[in-house]
Amino acid sequence: MATTYNTFNLHTTPEKFYIEACDDGVADVLAIDRVSTEMTLTVRKDVPPSAITRPICGIMGTLRLVAGVYLIVITKKKKVGDLLGHAVWKAVDFDIISYKKTVLHLTDNQMQDNKAFLSMINNVLNTDGFYFTTDYDLTHTLQRLSNTSPEFQEMSLLERADQRFVWNGHLLREFTAQPELHKFVFPVIHGYITMRSCCINGKVFDWCIISRRSCFRAGVRYYVRGIDSEGHAANFVETEQIVQYNGAKASFIQTRGSIPFYWSQRPNLKYKPRPQISKNLNHLDGFQRHFDSQIITYGKQVILNLINQKGSEKPLELAFAKMVNGLGNGMIRYIAFDFHKECSRMRWHRLQILVDTVAEMQDEFGYFLVDADGKVQVQQDGTFRSNCMDCLDRTNVIQSLLARRSLQSQLVRIGVLHVGQQIEEQADFEKMYKNAWADNANACAKQYAGTGALKTDFTRTGKRTHWGLLMDGWNSMIRYYKNNFSDGFRQDSIDLFLGNYAVEEADMNTPLHEPKDWKFLTLPIIMVVAFSMCIICLLMAGDTWTETLAYVLFWGTASFVTGGVILFNGRDFVDAPKLVQKEKMD
Repeated sequence: MATTYNTFNLHTTPEKFYIEACDDGVADVLAIDRVSTEMTLTVRKDVPPSAITRPICGIMGTLRLVAGVYLIVITKKKKVGDLLGHAVWKAVDFDIISYKKTVLHLTDNQMQDNKAFLSMINNVLNTDGFYFTTDYDLTHTLQRLSNTSPEFQEMSLLERADQRFVWNGHLLREFTAQPELHKFVFPVIHGYITMRSCCINGKVFDWCIISRRSCFRAGVRYYVRGIDSEGHAANFVETEQIVQYNGAKASFIQTRGSIPFYWSQRPNLKYKPRPQISKNLNHLDGFQRHFDSQIITYGKQVILNLINQKGSEKPLELAFAKMVNGLGNGMIRYIAFDFHKECSRMRWHRLQILVDTVAEMQDEFGYFLVDADGKVQVQQDGTFRSNCMDCLDRTNVIQSLLARRSLQSQLVRIGVLHVGQQIEEQADFEKMYKNAWADNANACAKQYAGTGALKTDFTRTGKRTHWGLLMDGWNSMIRYYKNNFSDGFRQDSIDLFLGNYAVEEADMNTPLHEPKDWKFLTLPIIMVVAFSMCIICLLMAGDTWTETLAYVLFWGTASFVTGGVILFNGRDFVDAPKLVQKEKMD
């Protein structure tokens, strides 16, 4: 079985980094030259006694910035649990260490740029949800791992990983080119993992959720929508629910991803920007690429489109349905369910309509099941691909209901539940299940939209509450602010981390210094001054009420008109990405 080293010491000298594998019976040391950046294997006795030593939990990789190359290491980890006997870890803290001993060779502008780039890398690393194992392949589902060749089994974790989910793939490119170094590094996924030990009818079993976020077309809510030319969908997440009992194990896979054609929804200061479907690109080509890859990987596809069927979302729903019909692929089924309309006025019980509609298809797809002897009993031969606009709140609610229905069948089949027993009747497990899926929703939402998910009160309790509506309003306000005034930086951070933008060492002309249009500073100042004068005139009345009214009307009109001009030119005032080409975003 492919494994990597578990524990490491980092020895630092002015000339080299020495990363020592501290596993029992191992003497390997990775030496990294801080000048030439060459990586070689050596042994413990070659580490100078003068080296400064500290323990680390793993290597994320290396990245070149303006000041030179940086080594990124994991300095703290937390155990999530055990999956099939393999420890799963969450990377909690990181350190970014410069190869260069000084930045005095840089100009002031270069130092500012380098500081900005470091801030971007820290922004990604501080986004919760990086996980790894040293002796198991987290990037693949149980079913994919069961259908592998002996040659695959002999590959290193780095070679055999599903590249869609390796978030440190770009950082490890130097290691990838040297197979002898593969035991020093491991793939790191981004998303959410929870593992729970549960008990029903006195029978103890393990249950977990693994959500793997794709690093292809990764980004933030409004700046990355639809698909790219390769058919990769924005905010694509593969979610696997696994249950283990008495040696038997079962899993159920679902996916989510942005509506898979070319469309955008750039922020413009409006609460909900109008989606724009591209008129210049061949939608069907990218659409087909997307579903071809989905069918190869997952089998039959049932699309659950949960967006509104009226208003600004309606054109997307119509285009989606038209493209599925135009493709004419019998492996793809399309179901449109207007989530907001069906569940309006707190009628959340109506979600059962959708669950009942797809029940026969879910039974046909089945799930993956291996008995205690290691024999595959059934395989899952299709998946539900759910989406709403963001593939977050509405999507997670539906996925949790479908996953529960699959789990009901699995627990009966492996002997945890008696025939006729329902999961909903197991109060302790039901509470844990709902909270875990709500936590999954929050994790996915924070990574894409910047806040926790909406509608999690329903996922946690099974009903919609007024407090939940209040919290949704609060989260929506935070989303509005972040999407308009900080998401450009977050998008740049992700693009830099994943290698979509490459920094040249000692680069003199980075895109970070693009000058702002004159409107960016002038109009907000005019609006603030006008609004302030309006308030002052109200508080400090003139000699006559007509004089006061005239001043208030003048300054109020100036404030209102300026605000209208700002809103009309909204795109000039939002925090837009600077690093990638405009074509990628539109």
